Amino acid sequence: MSIAPGDVLALVLGGGKGERLYPLTRHRSKPAVPLAGKYRIVDIPLSNCINSDIRRVFVLTQFNSASLNRHIARTYRFDNFSEGFVNILAAEQTPENPHWFQGTADAVRQSIRHFADIDVTHILILSGDQLYQMDYRRLLQFHTGSRADITVPTIPVSADQAPSFGILKTNEDNQILQFREKPARNELEGLESELTGEYDTEQFPSGKAYLASMGIYVFSKEFLTKILSETDEHDFGKHIIPSSIGQYRVMSFPFFGYWTDIGTIRSFYEANLDLTATLPQFNFYNSRSPIYTRTRLLPGSKMNNCNLHQCVISDGCFLNGADIKHSVIGLRSRIGDGTTITNSYIMGADYYETIEEIKENAQLGVPNIGIGNHATIVNAIIDKNARIGDNVMIINSRGHEHHDGENFFVRDKIVVIPKNAVVQNGTII
Repeated sequence: MSIAPGDVLALVLGGGKGERLYPLTRHRSKPAVPLAGKYRIVDIPLSNCINSDIRRVFVLTQFNSASLNRHIARTYRFDNFSEGFVNILAAEQTPENPHWFQGTADAVRQSIRHFADIDVTHILILSGDQLYQMDYRRLLQFHTGSRADITVPTIPVSADQAPSFGILKTNEDNQILQFREKPARNELEGLESELTGEYDTEQFPSGKAYLASMGIYVFSKEFLTKILSETDEHDFGKHIIPSSIGQYRVMSFPFFGYWTDIGTIRSFYEANLDLTATLPQFNFYNSRSPIYTRTRLLPGSKMNNCNLHQCVISDGCFLNGADIKHSVIGLRSRIGDGTTITNSYIMGADYYETIEEIKENAQLGVPNIGIGNHATIVNAIIDKNARIGDNVMIINSRGHEHHDGENFFVRDKIVVIPKNAVVQNGTII
């Protein structure tokens, strides 16, 4: 028996405080972090749902959810004659449970009362910090075809990559036999699985690989409610899935497309810059599976006397005499004359400053929103509404690996200028 997409409710887990993405999560939740110049991270799983005809979705959050609420309310509106919705379920303290979400499983457990009466047969649990495209209908078909109690999509990884993931060992029928959470390199013996399907024979010539959990799960609604009521464990990856192996039929759904966790500054930075490649690993230009986001009705970008090489330029920008290489430029960005930007993600701005506001900035000695003249920016992420003055150098001049400054942060040698930060003329970072 197959599962109709209309019989599925998707739950997108918004994550906790987003400490690995700090300071990008200082003023917003992880799913609301701007991606690829004009999107938000949450647009990825939500677009995958819509493209898979799954139109009933809850997004579970508990930290800094105001901007996420606005984005979802303005973007994902279904017509009055459809049962579709995308709604926020924020953590809430109740007389029965005075605690905030303690983990992924606990977040779903506390939210059951909100979807218990929704007429669906299956629950699809998704992560809010991953970049990939998947037709969930194939996953659901696999789940029923393999008579699974739980299905966990997996990706093949090498021995070098395996210690960063939860590794699953499967048999020839894709049934999961073992689970190891982030095993050390010397603990990998016996954890390789035979690959089935269209895998990369150059990367895995032996036909074997370590299978990493993607943090996506399929349950029947009845089974999920049952299993969460029988335990008070907090996390799917650390607790629920490992304890279910051997007790229930837990299956691996092999996925061979592009997938990356963008939950750290380094992985987020690299995923965004990869979009500037001639053939990026993630395809935002796939008309059959579009990525949806808020329609802003911005004008085209203006570029005057610029040198641009391998760049993504979003809508509504003003670029004047800039030299930009291997960088993503976000919405409403203003970049001044003689400024050089290399290997960086400029998130742009939420609004344009008026002529009066620009004059007032000059009187107060405050840089305008955007990047001034003759600035140099290398290996950096500039968050929204930042004010970068003239002759500023953001180059990690002291070679910090990890550092917290007054108006900047360094993570894995990447300089991050937080949202609304002010960097005065002539500053060297």
